[in-house]
Amino acid sequence: MIIIGEKINGSIPSTGKAIEAKDAAFIRDLAIKQSEAGAHYIDVCASVSDEKEMEVMKWLIDIVQDAVDTPIAVDSPNAETCVACMPFCKKPGIINSVSGEGNKIEIVFPAIANTKWDVIALLSDDTGIPKSAADRLRVFDKIMAKAKEYGIAPNRIHIDPLVEMLCTSEDGISMVVEVMTEIKKQYPTIHITGAASNISFNLPARKLLNQVFITLSMNAGMDSAILDPLDRGMLGTIYATEAMLGLDEFCIEYITAFREGRIGPAPKK
Repeated sequence: MIIIGEKINGSIPSTGKAIEAKDAAFIRDLAIKQSEAGAHYIDVCASVSDEKEMEVMKWLIDIVQDAVDTPIAVDSPNAETCVACMPFCKKPGIINSVSGEGNKIEIVFPAIANTKWDVIALLSDDTGIPKSAADRLRVFDKIMAKAKEYGIAPNRIHIDPLVEMLCTSEDGISMVVEVMTEIKKQYPTIHITGAASNISFNLPARKLLNQVFITLSMNAGMDSAILDPLDRGMLGTIYATEAMLGLDEFCIEYITAFREGRIGPAPKK
């Protein structure tokens, strides 16, 4: 599982407060902890006003890169901001994100075409979030046609099928699972990602729902996720699911994570 650490995001109250106070030590600590927990990428999202976004993004990226060697996932709803932040990064990371909306693809895909950057692509377009699997797959087909046009290989693309709140769903996650399964069938090397916590909004015992969702989604082909790598229960679920699915030969990764104290009972202080 490709883990994209979600903690450095201004929409999280504690992180937003640190950004406003220019608390570099807080941001640095979050970067180090997520990297040590096994995050493959550190997501960086300012969540500030448009006029401040570039300044804050550069500040955040500089702090993270000074603290850890983990690549950056540049996260902004503004495609131009994402592209403008690429030169701040010392190594290729992930653009988070594009979609079928407006001209986002035309901004991002040319910028990453001849690089080693990956990209997260949401299955939405100018009509919003499609309600059916067939309509989401139509958006997917258009995204992949554009990727082919710019020479972006499927293994550089992380498709987000758009996980919505379970409490407003009539069929649980069956529609999203259908989308994931069909995408993996068409493009075995493509990545499927998503924000794991979206499923549990407005429901109690959210961590339990998030963990079950990850297990079911990994069985349908999800191999990338935006989540809190400091959540030991979630991390343990991921390693255990990989072992159960035969993705961890002889359970080596599971055993290593346990021995390193990243999963299982929290170390006694």
